[in-house]
Amino acid sequence: MLYQAELRSRPLKRGQISGFTFVCKPSFFFVPPLTGIHAVSVSDRRNSHLPLPPSFYEAGADVVASALLGHYLLRRTDAGVCGGMIVETEAYLADDPACHAFGGETSRNRAMFGLPGRAYVYLIYGMHHCVNAVCRPRGVGEAVLIRALAPVFGLEQMQARRPVLQSRELTNGPAKLCAALQIDRELDAVNICDARSLLFIAKNASRSAALRRWGPIAATPRIGITKAAHLPLRYLLAGSECVSRKAILREPFGS
Repeated sequence: MLYQAELRSRPLKRGQISGFTFVCKPSFFFVPPLTGIHAVSVSDRRNSHLPLPPSFYEAGADVVASALLGHYLLRRTDAGVCGGMIVETEAYLADDPACHAFGGETSRNRAMFGLPGRAYVYLIYGMHHCVNAVCRPRGVGEAVLIRALAPVFGLEQMQARRPVLQSRELTNGPAKLCAALQIDRELDAVNICDARSLLFIAKNASRSAALRRWGPIAATPRIGITKAAHLPLRYLLAGSECVSRKAILREPFGS
């Protein structure tokens, strides 16, 4: 079931499901090292890394953003595969003033106007990278920001790049996950639907079980923006401790 944020000023686009109201608040409590599915020790099991097809990304970013939750973002490096389960995303739409494509195509955002199922990687503050999955047909300009992962693959190499005390802190933010997975502008416009790519999103055959364990899916306003900040276009697995900011259930939406 999809849940929605408390501060929602207008209906979601393209038939998003209404559910319960959430508000966001930072999580500062201690979280022990990850166990279970989050701590699976996996080498490069290529046969199990089946990418999501290009057709998956032909829908609007607001649809794809929630559908990506529970699947895997994977990075191939010289040390092997690393990555994890997507637990938090944000949608950026063509008519959305917070979207990089809103003002038209530039050299920076060109990948957003390309084929669906490509990566859009950009630099912020001159030092951090963020990675997005491009959606909609060529020329539209929509994307889903990958905000957080639950670490699953290649924990040692990710911790070498981002030494942290707790595993949840490896990839619980868009810049953090790019640092841990060694994602930079060199990967801009790569095909994330190709298992041979250095960066791709793989189908989680156990997604339904993952959603039951770490769900429900919540929709809240996006984080760290000033334009269209009220729109509930941030999606997360509310039961995961690996999101960048928790969502707390209050009451059924519309009650």
